[in-house]
Amino acid sequence: MHQGANLVLSPEAEVGAGVSFGANVVVHDAVIIGDGVTVGDGAILGKQPARGDAHGEPLRIGEGATVCAQAILCAGATIGAGAIVGDQAFVRERVTIGSRSVLGRGSCVENDTVIGDRVVIQSDAYITAHCVVEDDAFIAPGVRTTNDDTMNRHGEGHALRGARICRAARIGGAAVLTPGVVIGEEAFVAAGAVVTADVAPRAVVMGVPARMVRHVPDEQLLERWR
Repeated sequence: MHQGANLVLSPEAEVGAGVSFGANVVVHDAVIIGDGVTVGDGAILGKQPARGDAHGEPLRIGEGATVCAQAILCAGATIGAGAIVGDQAFVRERVTIGSRSVLGRGSCVENDTVIGDRVVIQSDAYITAHCVVEDDAFIAPGVRTTNDDTMNRHGEGHALRGARICRAARIGGAAVLTPGVVIGEEAFVAAGAVVTADVAPRAVVMGVPARMVRHVPDEQLLERWR
């Protein structure tokens, strides 16, 4: 294990072989770190959520993952093998981020969200609670997802509905997805669009509100690029 200055490492945390810690890292009790993980300066691992509950589950970081400088990962989250969590990113409890996925600088993933494998979420994106992002999706900088049509004017039993972004869908910069929308497989949402209804597989949508303008051509399908 390599450690920088001022590491605060709980004796109850589990740390694998070949883990590297930067300076001023804090590792709380409920943390399990796999082999070969790199943790950047000032990162906080296993933070207990101020609201919500991790249900006693630890933060789990898979082998070979990278947690960059000043990222905050809450107890109860799971980071897959080889994933990258960027500088100043924030990951809440009961979030799963799949293997080889990337969460960009300053991005936030709220509680009870599932992100698949090989997903790219670029800088300053906001992934609200109860979203699903399937494998190989791409989310550009500044994208916003929402999950509450009432904007907090609801009773205790009201169910929040995050977006579902299906396999290999692409969401352009600063697009907004309203609560519960489904973005179909291989769909393309243009930059700045406001999506208020489901998007069909392979549809290209743009505008406010977003409207379909064409289909994604065969040469742009993921299978042509893998």
